[in-house]
Amino acid sequence: MDSFCQIMDQQCPDWEIAVVFSKINLLYFTGSMPEGMLVIERGNGATLWARRGYERTLNESEFPVVKPMSSYRDAAQVYAQLPAEIYLETEFVPLAMFQRFQKHFSFSSYKSLDFQIAQTRSVKSRWELSFMERAGAIHQRVSEELVPGLLREGMTEADLAGELYQVMVREGHQGVARFAMFDTEMIVAQLGFGESSLHPTNFDGPGGNRGLNAAVPTLGSRERKLRKGDLVFVDMGLGVNGYHSDKTMTYMFGQALPDEVIAIHRQCVDIQHRVAELLVPGNVPETIYETITAGLSPEFQQNFMGFGNRQVKFLGHGIGLTVDEYPVLAKGFIEPLQENMVFAVEPKKGIEGIGMVGIENTFIVTPQGGRCITGSNPGLIFVE
Repeated sequence: MDSFCQIMDQQCPDWEIAVVFSKINLLYFTGSMPEGMLVIERGNGATLWARRGYERTLNESEFPVVKPMSSYRDAAQVYAQLPAEIYLETEFVPLAMFQRFQKHFSFSSYKSLDFQIAQTRSVKSRWELSFMERAGAIHQRVSEELVPGLLREGMTEADLAGELYQVMVREGHQGVARFAMFDTEMIVAQLGFGESSLHPTNFDGPGGNRGLNAAVPTLGSRERKLRKGDLVFVDMGLGVNGYHSDKTMTYMFGQALPDEVIAIHRQCVDIQHRVAELLVPGNVPETIYETITAGLSPEFQQNFMGFGNRQVKFLGHGIGLTVDEYPVLAKGFIEPLQENMVFAVEPKKGIEGIGMVGIENTFIVTPQGGRCITGSNPGLIFVE
């Protein structure tokens, strides 16, 4: 809370009241996820108002001021003298919620606090890192040791997704991976056999996924069966106590892929290592992105970080309470890195007739470069 208020003081010197509604940000600031809101008053502390889950919040949160409310009307009576302008999560609050809130809170205008919260969350505490490191250790075991034992000829992508989810939860996964991207669902992982990993999706990432159908374009196909010679692509987020790691692992099922495919994959792994070396406090994400991409040949850049016209313009992304956090290793991100920021680095390349090769691991920013918490296996694990 102190860090957030300091950032607000620096960047929004006129701020007086900030209101947080999203459950993930409520968890971040208070340690609980009620249906309600957190009202932060400059120089006067903050109050967590819980409409649903009040008793649970009292039991699990150490936040000093928690009060019940039946509606916004109850809380509004405490804030009779509101400033004309307040700060809200404009990336989260839907119009109907905003209108219900404004009906009782008499402000005339609003500004966004999304960037300031994102900046605050981007630097992890030792407590937060402990859960991310635990997630990373589970992730490594699941992807590198257990997935090969699940793969068998004739299984469908949906079969793998169902069995993989059971393994993930048994090993300690919290059961859900959360995203900040609006209206984004990811049931288990983005996975595919062969060219399924190139299939177009609405997901903002380099990989593809055929999915079940138009209504559920995730999970995996019930028709596509695993065959000898297939590339298997598994990109999944895994969480412990709200905090995630992100990892992509690839497998060669039944027989090795062509040498030229393996060489392209190894180049992606080399790019990951070079990015990790640059994850040092003070380095600028935009510069990292431009330095790495400038060293790639035009031929390699074709279908790099995607396939066809579906290439994404980043090399990695922040991660924490959501899989997709600030900052991003991309153009436009010019704030220098800070120690204990955490990034998922994911250089990948689509290959026609084969699928998506490459790798992804999660790294903590340190003075010595990115420290990987999800394992060191280079991928393309051979499975007989």
